[in-house]
Amino acid sequence: MKGFIPVIVIAALMPFRATAGLSLPDCKPATVIKDSLDAAVFTLRQEGNYLARGKELRTEVISSAGLRKMACCNLAESFENSASVTVGYSDAVTGARQIRLLGLSGVYTQMLDENRPSMRGIVAPFGLSYVPGQWLESIQVSKGLSTVVNGVESITGQINTEYRKPTDEKPLFVNFSTMNDTKTDFNIASSLQMGESWSTVILGHVSGNFKTFDHNHDGFRDDPEMLQFNVANRWLYYGPTGIQVRFGLRALQDRRKGGQEGYDHDTYKLFPESPWGSDILNRSLNAYVKAGIPLSEDNSRNIAFVADYTLTDMDMWSGASKYMGTQNSGFFNVLLQNEFRDSHKLTVSLGGTADFYNENLTRRVFAQTLEPGRSLSEEYAVGLGGEYTFHAGEKFSSIVGLRADWFNGEGLKFTPRLTLKYSPYEVLVLRANAGRGLRRALPLIDNIGVFSTGKSFSGIYGRHLLEDAWTFGGNATFYLPFGASSNTYIGLDFFSTVFNEQMVADYEHLLNTIDFYALDGRRSFTRSYQADFNVEPFRRFTVTTTFRYTDARIELEGRGFTEKPLTSRYKGVLNLQYATNLNKWVFDFTASVNGKSRVYSFMENLRDEDGELLYKNGYSPVYPLLYLQVTKRFKGIDIYLGAENLTNFRQKHLLVGTPVEGMSVHDGMASVNTALPDFDASAVWGPIMGTKVYVGLRYTLWK
Repeated sequence: MKGFIPVIVIAALMPFRATAGLSLPDCKPATVIKDSLDAAVFTLRQEGNYLARGKELRTEVISSAGLRKMACCNLAESFENSASVTVGYSDAVTGARQIRLLGLSGVYTQMLDENRPSMRGIVAPFGLSYVPGQWLESIQVSKGLSTVVNGVESITGQINTEYRKPTDEKPLFVNFSTMNDTKTDFNIASSLQMGESWSTVILGHVSGNFKTFDHNHDGFRDDPEMLQFNVANRWLYYGPTGIQVRFGLRALQDRRKGGQEGYDHDTYKLFPESPWGSDILNRSLNAYVKAGIPLSEDNSRNIAFVADYTLTDMDMWSGASKYMGTQNSGFFNVLLQNEFRDSHKLTVSLGGTADFYNENLTRRVFAQTLEPGRSLSEEYAVGLGGEYTFHAGEKFSSIVGLRADWFNGEGLKFTPRLTLKYSPYEVLVLRANAGRGLRRALPLIDNIGVFSTGKSFSGIYGRHLLEDAWTFGGNATFYLPFGASSNTYIGLDFFSTVFNEQMVADYEHLLNTIDFYALDGRRSFTRSYQADFNVEPFRRFTVTTTFRYTDARIELEGRGFTEKPLTSRYKGVLNLQYATNLNKWVFDFTASVNGKSRVYSFMENLRDEDGELLYKNGYSPVYPLLYLQVTKRFKGIDIYLGAENLTNFRQKHLLVGTPVEGMSVHDGMASVNTALPDFDASAVWGPIMGTKVYVGLRYTLWK
């Protein structure tokens, strides 16, 4: 890897409790299954998706049972049962996946790896694909602004992933699945205990496809050809005095080739008939250590710290253009926590981030040439924060936080946050949340689909603008006295995010140009409304329904105040699950309806083969998606068969314009085959792939 800059940083997250910060998800009563003559395995009936009752923030939990409802090859494919999180493709070439929470791109959601910030910067477009679903125990999706302990980059919420633990009683877990499009996924995990104090978990993952297809016959692969290797090793030391030390290493390599078959970035030059495509190589290395030290016998006072370093290296070719980027990142944070009188807790933290970027961009399209330009940048943020938590039994709790961070080039910024939770009755929980969030924008990486176009770039696409937003909202959850469990509820949410400053990638301001500019006093906001209902009408049969409506608007240069493009207005989800006695058979069915979204102005006159407008009134159509899975469980073995997108719905005419024109002039001579200005493969609002059928096997060896 090039550009390796060693960075040693000390970081910290949450105070370490005697339980090592681990909590079990809400589960059904345990059932004992004899797995052999010598051992009994306790299986817990988990809800797949549910609202965590005791959390101050509105938190949706996707448990290990929920992760098994889908093929769940990776984190990006784990949210089909959730209306809170919408997942789509950034473009029709690279295979990059993006999420939306509260109507905004996933870059405004803070991603956490067991409460350590992750997927920051260059890795963000592909980071969801680098978290294998079978490595995870659960996912927690929190809406609104969370604790200042983890920094100030959370604007719309947090998504925290909990991995398989070193202390698991599973010395071997193996998962294998394959789809009809030849995409294959293999995972292995092994948790080992070495004495009373030491334990480790080893995680391995390989995925890829043997063949690519072009089912819509547009000349482009539906999914890129790809191969990913991913390995991690996590350790835990638990001392007799309560000291905990966690550390680990992780490395991955991902290669993906998209676009037209036969594209080769080394020979894409002189011939008008040369295929157009993309070739991306991502490599990443992460190392971390976390420690928690109790300062009192009851652990009411403790100190914690973490050291974390990540190297990300991306080599990306798109047609005749290329982007080479290296990022060295570190976190540091040191916490001191004091809990007193059972109801009061004070946490003081000192922490920050350091990011070193080495970016090299060559942009060669028919309308524009940006010759190799190397950009070196350093982004620092260091801050001091305090957080006071008050609990009045189970009825009321509040978290008041304030953090002051110094950003290089921006100066001192204050970030206040407030969270309230009130339960006047056992069956009613009310939550409110408000505060400020700040993050550095990476214009080209945050909008990676811009590379899958022939459009010119203009504006401040090389500037790492500090984005600034306020989010406020609340949630009411009513628990109802019927059903076979105590987890029957109705939840109602409202959240709004208002930007003071934002990086805008405007496709509509200038003809065949993507204009990057700061919001600079213009208006930009989103408002999100959601309703949830969960019930178990009778034992082992659960019904979950969710509906979300989003109003997202922005004031664009030359267009005025308008809906944000390619942002779905609403989404509804229905999930049904039935399990036979002892979970020998498990049946899952998910249906979703996805609302219309405003398309870009250059798409409004597109027509289908019959000459009919594709986007009447400038909006995409409403479309349904159906998912089905059946699992048969044996002694230590699960076999599952499923299908995705049973309606076979696909976005028509993913490609706008023509990718290849012929020759363009560079340095006074015709030399390079390039894309026309009207070519755009980034205007994706719906599914790219049609119906997919998969089969898989999970094997668990219990201790």
